[in-house]
Amino acid sequence: MIVGERKPFAEITELIKDSKKVLILGCGTCVSVCMAGGMKEVSILASQLRMDSGIQDKGMEFGEDTIQRQCDREYIEPIIELAKSHDVVVSMACGAGVQLLSDMLVPTPVLPAVNTSFIGICEEEGTWLERCRGCGNCLLGETGGICPVARCAKNLFNGPCGGSVNGICEVSPNTPCAWQLVYDRLKALDKLETLEEIQPIRDWSPSSNGIPRGVFREDMAGIGKESESASE
Repeated sequence: MIVGERKPFAEITELIKDSKKVLILGCGTCVSVCMAGGMKEVSILASQLRMDSGIQDKGMEFGEDTIQRQCDREYIEPIIELAKSHDVVVSMACGAGVQLLSDMLVPTPVLPAVNTSFIGICEEEGTWLERCRGCGNCLLGETGGICPVARCAKNLFNGPCGGSVNGICEVSPNTPCAWQLVYDRLKALDKLETLEEIQPIRDWSPSSNGIPRGVFREDMAGIGKESESASE
């Protein structure tokens, strides 16, 4: 899931300082799971903003709503009129949600209340850890399901550096060496011979050529329109 953290309160108040009617809009998926931008977090932020507005005698109004996903047009369409009835929308989604919302709500401004951190997992309650960089060329099949891009500080692809000691990364004493984890996993899977396969020089172009990436499925193109035609 995409993991994020709410922006500092002072930063949010600065973003909306010139507005009178503000809609706080949450997202019910990733940021809800990591407790950064779901229904509960929308309620908390709205309450804080109302109190601040009252104390500062700003006379601001705050609406609240949460939709299933802000990165999907079908969930945004039902709240477009509500959103446009406000001076500004404060999105508690990830950066992708903020951008799609901005595209669909012009000329109503959409402002971010969350900083997008990484793609990760919930390790335990209250702890989220990065596990994927979205590099576009997955090696998990060769490394026992442990990502050397997201989990090795040096992004090494053919074993550990000379600085790891007792399975601990030299960059951070609180971080296990990714390649020790890979070795242990492949040993448990009885696939240590995989380590003998030298990985070629990494092709970073899918993720670093500066062009926004996309996935296009020709087999799915027009399916939605065909369904609409059939129902008519």
